[in-house]
Amino acid sequence: MGNKTVIIGGVAGGATTAARLRRRDEKRQLILLERGEYISYANCGLPYYIGDVIKNRDSLLLQKPEVMKARFDIDVRTSSEVTAIHTDRKSVEIKDKKTGETYEESYDDLVIATGSSPLVPPIPGIDGPDIHTLWTIPDTDQIKQVLAEKKPRRAAVIGGGFIGLEMAENLVHAGVEVTLIEMQNQVMAPLDPEMAELLHENLTANGVRLVLGDGVSSFERNNGHTVIRLGSGKTVEADLVLLSIGVRPNSSLAKEAGITLNQRGGIVVDSHLRTSADHVYAVGDVIEVEHYVLGTKTMIPLAGPANKEARICADILVGDEKEYKGTMGTSVARIFDYTAALTGVNEKTLKSMGKVKGTDYETVLINQKSHAGYYPGAVSLILKLIFGMKGEVYGAQIVGQDGADKRIDTIASVMGMKGTIYDLEELELAYAPPYSSAKDPVNMLGFTAENVLNHYVSFMSCDELDRLSASEAESDRPLVLDVTEEVERMVYHISGSHHIPLGQLRERLGELDREKQIVVYCAIGVRSYNAARILSQNGFESVKVLEGGISFYKSMHHRDFEEKDREEPDQGEKVEEQVEERDVMRKSVKIVDCCGLQCPGPIMKVHESIREMEDGDILEVSATDMGFSRDIASWCRQTGNTLVGTERKGQESIVLIRKGMENREDEQETNPAVLHAPKGKTMVVFDGDMDKALAAFIIANGAVAMGSPVTMFFTFWGLNILRKPEKRKVEKSLIEKMFGAMMPQGAGKLKLSKMNMGGMGTRMMKKVMADKNVDSLEKLMNQAMKNGVKLVACTMSMDVMGIRKEEIIDGVEFAGVATYLGDAENSNVNLFI
Repeated sequence: MGNKTVIIGGVAGGATTAARLRRRDEKRQLILLERGEYISYANCGLPYYIGDVIKNRDSLLLQKPEVMKARFDIDVRTSSEVTAIHTDRKSVEIKDKKTGETYEESYDDLVIATGSSPLVPPIPGIDGPDIHTLWTIPDTDQIKQVLAEKKPRRAAVIGGGFIGLEMAENLVHAGVEVTLIEMQNQVMAPLDPEMAELLHENLTANGVRLVLGDGVSSFERNNGHTVIRLGSGKTVEADLVLLSIGVRPNSSLAKEAGITLNQRGGIVVDSHLRTSADHVYAVGDVIEVEHYVLGTKTMIPLAGPANKEARICADILVGDEKEYKGTMGTSVARIFDYTAALTGVNEKTLKSMGKVKGTDYETVLINQKSHAGYYPGAVSLILKLIFGMKGEVYGAQIVGQDGADKRIDTIASVMGMKGTIYDLEELELAYAPPYSSAKDPVNMLGFTAENVLNHYVSFMSCDELDRLSASEAESDRPLVLDVTEEVERMVYHISGSHHIPLGQLRERLGELDREKQIVVYCAIGVRSYNAARILSQNGFESVKVLEGGISFYKSMHHRDFEEKDREEPDQGEKVEEQVEERDVMRKSVKIVDCCGLQCPGPIMKVHESIREMEDGDILEVSATDMGFSRDIASWCRQTGNTLVGTERKGQESIVLIRKGMENREDEQETNPAVLHAPKGKTMVVFDGDMDKALAAFIIANGAVAMGSPVTMFFTFWGLNILRKPEKRKVEKSLIEKMFGAMMPQGAGKLKLSKMNMGGMGTRMMKKVMADKNVDSLEKLMNQAMKNGVKLVACTMSMDVMGIRKEEIIDGVEFAGVATYLGDAENSNVNLFI
């Protein structure tokens, strides 16, 4: 090895190589060339400086040139851009950006650590004044200046990777309305879709508007704002746009020097980090690495691997026989109060390689607590493990509020030593109630994985359950068994499920069809596993457990709840503002701490506490369960109590409940049966005639005005009432197109059932209605939806009629008969029109 080493690039790879080399070789001449002004800074911390989590800008500067010179005797040259590498004469050409001077510097060994840069695709308008990237200190300063001086009200983040997610969070903290646009159907691509859905729920809950599966086609300026035009035709307006689409390796210097690159532009190196050119090495984001699990070549631009590569490279340069063995891509990110962590390969990748679940690999997804449930502050962790049929660990993903980071590090350590699921089982991990459980979630992953391989349990995903349950063939639909307690089922249950609490299962096995596939669920999966073992050992041959339990299932369907929440009146944002002081003083207040209780613990505790209280008393409940606020609202509606308000404080949900209903009539106070009697109205709208539709909506508006909840279930010809008047471009078969052309397109095109007379009767009816000040059908429909009437389109009928969701007016729910029947059970009037 030579005694003069030139390093191109600072930050993680270059600066670490230089510092390690000096520690190993005091006599070596070291020159560090950096085209920017900063040689070593915490680029992973940039979003948090923008969000004021990191207050001091200087905290981001890890090493200053003058300090590095004094401490390590390294010739640090900033604002020095290498413009060419001459491998034939072992020199680099350098341009001093301050003076404009160009000169040549020789080397004995050269290290390329040029890193990567944000991807800026050639989209029209992408060079607009509001559009920024975040990668360097100057980028950060510019965005900080925009926030301080222009005070943008709306921001759009393009891309849902690590930086995009972190910037979305920090812009929200800075008081900006954020829309996150991602071309894929999920954020954080290294996660599998169901794990990413947890982040979607959390982002939406924190006020971020998500636009998924839609890419940017152009940026335009309009009235001082940027209009982002999407591929779908939708537009988003923003005052600040942050591009976080991805990164590309800065390998143009290497390419021009004839150094071998891969198809993605990464520099090809061997296990000793040597390039195809003699005496030229490369480290960091710019190089191709080996995937530690798959053994394939890949690009993983992470700070951890870059630092390790740099250290190994320095040791090799001084004569050590070391190798870089590859990376697993272990990474972690904070998104508001969630942490998402992952390592190894995801299931998506295995599927893309043609691997088959159950034959080539298996997965388990479990719902655990971050530490002992009885100790305050325990929160949920969703953990997914991907493993081989012999127990090899391929990868893991964890999402939760606390403890995800140390669990992913534990699993990554086991993987690094080629450990298996059996090693996860046997790991002896530190335990005390504030930190973990006697059986740590990592141990539980191993236990559950072994159960799968030994065929003690089989899991079904939420997505698969939805797909099978929606099947038209009754034989394909599984029997869904709910083994929760009655009070839990009152809060939420899967439509059409059969209910047998776990404690009653052995005595009620006769209720179940032994020929059907049975899918069992409970809150998080523990009781359902026990139920599955009972069934399997009693002759039931096809039994599966719903992975993650009903709490995870609800997260997978959070968008349905969000739609429902938008239809219901806001119950307030701050608890203190919703309970008047005189009410609290007049009635007693009971405080219940449910923090750390596993679902359904909080609901059960509320149920018990309310039972012991006087009518009108206030119950204040704190819980760490993310779904508690949503569940308690449903519970209050079902049990006749009043949800006064909810508030999120850190990791806790604070809820105030008043026992009993507000403003009840005397009859209701003396006769509780009146309070709980069904008051809803349901109707099946089968016909698509204008006069029948008018009658249906007049009745619906009258009922809702009298305080009754109303559900209108539109099926077959009635679906035409809900069609949009304008034509929609949707993919249809020839028969579906012909069928659609023969049917009326929306409420305005309906005909009378009697005396239509080629449309004359219809026009006469509309004229008389206008003269008599009778609202049109369209107006009646708008009034109904505004007043809270639930319009449900039968999805089975839509398939038969060839009607697509895109053709139905906004505000309509899409569901099957089970949804209608569920509402009918709580109804005292049911009409067929």
